[in-house]
Amino acid sequence: MVDREQQDALLELLNSTPVVNGVVQDQLADPETARSWQQARGGSGTADELRSLVQARDALQDVVRGSRPATSLAPLLKDVTSCPHLLPAGVSWEVDAPAERRMAVEAVLAWSAVQQTIPGRLRPCANPECRRFLIDRSKTNKARWCSMAVCGNRMKARRHYQRTRDAAVE
Repeated sequence: MVDREQQDALLELLNSTPVVNGVVQDQLADPETARSWQQARGGSGTADELRSLVQARDALQDVVRGSRPATSLAPLLKDVTSCPHLLPAGVSWEVDAPAERRMAVEAVLAWSAVQQTIPGRLRPCANPECRRFLIDRSKTNKARWCSMAVCGNRMKARRHYQRTRDAAVE
């Protein structure tokens, strides 16, 4: 079961390449900023960790968008094992991954848990000019935009403009 914190961490990673003023910005491109980002989320901040993390982010973005199959994530899980630990409440599994790939592996595992526990709820924003993702936590599972205040408002305003323009032409 993936908790809200893991879901939020996955979304932060997926949303680290937003479009700003029409240009894609990579929030992990600057080494110093990336190091701080990694460390704030429990990483070591090394360049090797960042390479693995960016590789995982790019692959996960493509998988969620449907442009790559889930099997493309397999190389990220190479040499990863899981060991059971018996607890009074049951069995707990501890993932063992190379240190430089731990954050990337955790992102893939969070994606997998979201797919299994709330299938179809992780998706790209419906605004074609946006590169962000959302996890739909609504009862109806009809959320379409990463942010109602930004993308949702823009898309509704465009549709309204188009309808009024079309009505004026008729």
